Amino acid sequence: MSEHTLRLRAVTTAGTGTEERPAAQPAARRDSFFDNAKYLAVVLVAIGHAWEPLRDGSRTVSALYMVVYAFHMPAFIIVSGYFSRSFDASPGRLRRLLTGLALPYVVFETAYTLFTRWTDQEPDRPISLLDPLYLTWFLAALFIWRLTTPLWQRVRWPLPVALVVAMLATLSPSIGNDLDLQRTLQFLPYFVLGLLLRPEHFRLVRRRAVRVVAVPVLAAALAVAYWAVPRMTGAWFYHRDSAAELDAPAWYGPLMTLATFGCSLVLVACFLAWAPGRRAWFTALGAGTLYGYLLHGFVAQGSKFWGWYDPAWVHRPVGALVVTAAAALLVTALCTSPVRRLFRSVVEPEMAWAFRRDGHEQRVVRG
Repeated sequence: MSEHTLRLRAVTTAGTGTEERPAAQPAARRDSFFDNAKYLAVVLVAIGHAWEPLRDGSRTVSALYMVVYAFHMPAFIIVSGYFSRSFDASPGRLRRLLTGLALPYVVFETAYTLFTRWTDQEPDRPISLLDPLYLTWFLAALFIWRLTTPLWQRVRWPLPVALVVAMLATLSPSIGNDLDLQRTLQFLPYFVLGLLLRPEHFRLVRRRAVRVVAVPVLAAALAVAYWAVPRMTGAWFYHRDSAAELDAPAWYGPLMTLATFGCSLVLVACFLAWAPGRRAWFTALGAGTLYGYLLHGFVAQGSKFWGWYDPAWVHRPVGALVVTAAAALLVTALCTSPVRRLFRSVVEPEMAWAFRRDGHEQRVVRG
């Protein structure tokens, strides 16, 4: 393969999937720390979905569920924002935006709708690209966030502005379900924060002192969550409803936006502090987290239809442990290379035939 071909591939594949590589990082090089963090985050996503049917019968599971939901998606979104820093709306980046997010959104939105019909969860649900179903909201949100990246990079105070947008969203129940904009706007500050972060910021949270402090902080978070389970709703951490929809006074919305943002950042820092920086057995799986994220939902949703949670033992401590291990093993398997090869055509399609080469790519090919 010629040097010019290699250069062209680097141009056309930058930002594959949900990533846009920082400009300073070579296209062929991956950072083990971020791959490890992404893998661990998607494992927590799958475990959280597996715990959902167990919450009613266990205060402990409910507390764990609340803590996990306080930081696992914020961590995912912050890392996604960090890897979107190089998005400049160039033809190559826009092409990857369409093939890496828009097309998978259409495919999986359709697939999840048909699946919910088949499992009789929503037998009459129409196929609608404006109302994201289950996990697909993240693809729609990331498409919007990344498309607005150049704007956030030019605003004088991007994070305060993003927080104000999120706070105002909680006051507006009329935003509705179109593209799940309520959740998109409320999670926006985490993406903008990711855009602002630099490698040295991640090195700060990976220091030994932070790892030591993270242990009691996480323990305290679990204790507070256990206390809070019968006293308050954890739905504030889902960021999908306005204050009115949560039966709270309007002024609760902006206040809880700031409170949950602060709590989530502390827990994200604790999570990242313990993410391994060296290559581990699961590091390579970090490149396939989008596959695990999108595909595990079919099992998570189908498990209720298939009656996997019906046996009484599943709702006991040993059952919760089995469910946790099964969810972790499932999403791990879905991140592996064989699964990625099988589903690459719909998760990371190239579709070079559908786009014209821009002037830069043509110059690279001609040399």
